[in-house]
Amino acid sequence: MTVRQRLGAFLDRAAIRNFITGVILFNAVVLGFETSDRAMEAAGTLIVALDKICLAIFVIELAAKIFARGPAFFRSGWNLFDFVIVGVALIPSAQGLSVLRAMRILRLFRIVSVAPTLRRVVEGFVSALPGMASVFLLMALIFYIAAVMATQLFGDTFPEWFGTLFDSAYTLFQVMTLESWSMGIVRPVMEVHPYAWAFFVPFILMTTFAVVNLIVGLIVNSMQEAHAEESNAATADYRDEVLKRLESIEQRLSEQEPERRRA
Repeated sequence: MTVRQRLGAFLDRAAIRNFITGVILFNAVVLGFETSDRAMEAAGTLIVALDKICLAIFVIELAAKIFARGPAFFRSGWNLFDFVIVGVALIPSAQGLSVLRAMRILRLFRIVSVAPTLRRVVEGFVSALPGMASVFLLMALIFYIAAVMATQLFGDTFPEWFGTLFDSAYTLFQVMTLESWSMGIVRPVMEVHPYAWAFFVPFILMTTFAVVNLIVGLIVNSMQEAHAEESNAATADYRDEVLKRLESIEQRLSEQEPERRRA
């Protein structure tokens, strides 16, 4: 076994993955302490040093993976994700790039790549995106039609909510989320336009209770399919292992058969 193979096997151990997961969670706590002025005044030097140690561990881990796997490292989307997340933390935060300092918390997203259950959720969401495109198109069409109607119906009396097409779209988005939709928007509008409910109620039924639930259904279905594929792959691997063992047993029995006959 070569050095690369040994290093790759070492990195694939459950203990190493658990250690990296612990470092990610610990680093998230350290970054949280950096937002506290009291904590920084009491132990600012220690907090900064711990953050640098965590970053160094991430860099060493990625360097080891690149050495162990070679070009194959960059063929994995999750490896590229980790590479970008850690790479952002290495960019200097001075000279107008101080916003990148806040982006260091993105390292917490690495927990997704090392936790199989979270990774399955993300993979299910990504696989659902193509099917969700048509749903988003339908949602955009409904919003555009409703925004045009709302601007024409209520724009003169409520210009702060429906004065322009964009104002109407934003107000309707608030209505769709059911955030203060009744007492905050619809009832005041109904005081001037008594039949406004005939516009808002169908809009809520179509968006909040129909289209949004359709999106949720697509995501859940994709996650179930991803879980089923993973289960089928595990079953196939187990079946292959059992077949290999049976072949090995059969071969041993065939080798022992002549000796039994002689005896």
